[in-house]
Amino acid sequence: YEAIKQQHRPEVPEYFNFARDVLDKWTEMEKEGKRSKTPALWWVDGAGGEVKWGFEELGVLSRKAANVLSDACGLQQGDRVMVILPRIPEWWLLNVACLRTGSVLIPGTQQLTAQDILHRLQKSKAKCVITDDSVAPAVEAVGAECQSLKFKLLVSEGHREGWINFRDLL
Repeated sequence: YEAIKQQHRPEVPEYFNFARDVLDKWTEMEKEGKRSKTPALWWVDGAGGEVKWGFEELGVLSRKAANVLSDACGLQQGDRVMVILPRIPEWWLLNVACLRTGSVLIPGTQQLTAQDILHRLQKSKAKCVITDDSVAPAVEAVGAECQSLKFKLLVSEGHREGWINFRDLL
């Protein structure tokens, strides 16, 4: 093991970005016929509805989502983003978008209470929270106590006062 470890020198780029260096590369390989076309994301809900994105579509959508984060919210590399969503396609999309922008994703479960959310927002100094209608009231209850929180994105068909609708911007 030690001998192999000494000889193994993986090529690691100075600035690695999974979205660009893996997902976008696989998209190019598919276009060139060097990789078979397979779904990058295949999501099925409890009623049998499904969303199936190839690597190219995931790339396009994640770049749009990254633009929402960087343009509409002004987020920069290193800024923290709390995402509290069920495992819907947007959850995955926002994960990749955060990778693209270099923002730090803080995942949260929908079981968090308002006090849990407050604690995480304050400790992380998150600038943005992204959630849906089920958790938005808990964020609203504590948002005023979070000085760093500048943007609230709502993943919903509806709208809430004080929130930016992610789907509208996407």
